[in-house]
Amino acid sequence: MNELSSANRILLVFNSATGQPGRVGTVMRRYGYEFDIRRPGEGDALPDDLGGYHLVVVFGGPMSANDDHLDNVRAIMDWLSKVVASDAMYLGICLGAQMMARYLGASVTPHPDGMTEIGYYPVQATEAGRDLFPGEMMVYHWHSEGFDVPDGAELLATGPTFPHQAYHIDQRIWGIQFHPEVDDEAHERWLSNSADKTDRPNGQGPDLQRAGRAKYDADFGAWFERFAEKVLIGDRICSEIGH
Repeated sequence: MNELSSANRILLVFNSATGQPGRVGTVMRRYGYEFDIRRPGEGDALPDDLGGYHLVVVFGGPMSANDDHLDNVRAIMDWLSKVVASDAMYLGICLGAQMMARYLGASVTPHPDGMTEIGYYPVQATEAGRDLFPGEMMVYHWHSEGFDVPDGAELLATGPTFPHQAYHIDQRIWGIQFHPEVDDEAHERWLSNSADKTDRPNGQGPDLQRAGRAKYDADFGAWFERFAEKVLIGDRICSEIGH
């Protein structure tokens, strides 16, 4: 496994003009990290040298990981070779996980029956993921495509509709199909902007999503804090800053 960078900077890459760090930012700020935000679809360059970053996070977006005609998709796909060659950790969220899976040779495709996951749905830990995931938990999704597991990766979580929900490679490259960054503000913004998309097959309407948030979000948020502390930060960082 690669040595982790001692840098306290995190590179946040957004696939939309309005994306925000949300809960991911809230948690990581507590540990003293600084953010460098890039939006390649808005013309931001992606850094060639990742030596100054502890972690790279690529967030989701409404496009497909296969949309090479879009500036942001093409830029990120061309750039992922630098991430893989670096010592920085990588967390891909939804589209970010699909992009990395595709870069590593796996397929990203729609559900064979046209199903989506838009709202709260269960995921279950695999044997390999039981130290990071509970036996089952409800998480927030917004996607209509899923990734195959790249060669050399380990599947950590599965689900009844999209069987591949989380993977890692060498404890450094992580991909998750769901959205831990979505806090109350982001959730209402997504519903306001895209409520018309929630009626897709297997999707949950705004009222059902809000009920799910009230019921499941506290546990989902607590899970992400544990995941961040164990995976993204680790004992070394915690001891350095007194946590």
